Amino acid sequence: MILAGDIGGTKTNLAYFKEEGGRVVPVHVRSYPSQQYRSLLDIISTMQKELPAPITAAAFGVAGPIVEGRSKLTNLDWEVVSEEIREGLKLPRVGLLNDLEATAYGILDLPENDRLTLQSGMAREHAAIAVIAAGTGLGEGALIWDGRRYRAMPSEGGHADFAPRNEVEMDLLRFLLTKFKRVSYERILSGPGFVNLYEFFRSRSGEPEPSWLTDEIRTVAPPAAAISGAGLERTDPVCVQVLDLFVSLYGAEAGNLALKVLATGGVYVGGGIAPKILSRLQEGGFLEGFTTKGRHSPLLKSMPLHVILNDKIALYGAAHDAAFVLD
Repeated sequence: MILAGDIGGTKTNLAYFKEEGGRVVPVHVRSYPSQQYRSLLDIISTMQKELPAPITAAAFGVAGPIVEGRSKLTNLDWEVVSEEIREGLKLPRVGLLNDLEATAYGILDLPENDRLTLQSGMAREHAAIAVIAAGTGLGEGALIWDGRRYRAMPSEGGHADFAPRNEVEMDLLRFLLTKFKRVSYERILSGPGFVNLYEFFRSRSGEPEPSWLTDEIRTVAPPAAAISGAGLERTDPVCVQVLDLFVSLYGAEAGNLALKVLATGGVYVGGGIAPKILSRLQEGGFLEGFTTKGRHSPLLKSMPLHVILNDKIALYGAAHDAAFVLD
């Protein structure tokens, strides 16, 4: 049995997989609130008590950079150490991947019905594939062909400096610099980013926050859900502005990543936010942000662009790593 995990700042998904015909197939899947546990080993122990099973291989996608088998999670007060997990599971090796590495491996066998195409384009065989995912944070990664198979490339590109494209976004940068010493794309393109955008547009509007929205922001967890919901339903003009700019900047940063890795094999948008705002992603603002790249706009318009609909894709990718990549 293969144990795979997707460890995020909000929740940790664990699953048992088995290998069948060159693919990994889930047997049991469980989800746990990350912040209610002291460590990944605590969650693994909980699952093994609930569902005892002999484990022959294991790999985990982690929402943070990995250096020498260690990862200090960006949005959770944990350190995950592969050697400690290996010893705890009594295995010869344990895979530790950046969460976007795991997501990237997961798309290799992604069924057509688990993705929605925003732009068909024309995928080039063995070309680089880009993956971007906004959720609790902003993850970025890629798949690179090594001559025999695709290898996932780790990245912390979501923490690159935010680059305004117009006067409104310059004002946004100035506003965020009053809150943060440095502004990355993750400060905007994430769940907390919705709140940052909302505070910016609310301060510009000169209009008080409606009482019904105040109640929703206080009672809906996380507040980003209340803000994005009001934007989707168009019940508050400030929330509409928030969602419009979020979608445009998300597309623009996806295009930036596509240029950096020359993703003529395709671009995949994952994470927990995209499926929840799918109707707005399809309206055109995301695609416009993605393709508006000056002299390279024709190149971006030729790239396939898809939204990942399977919220367990990183689990599949971690299992893929344990089964087929981990030496």
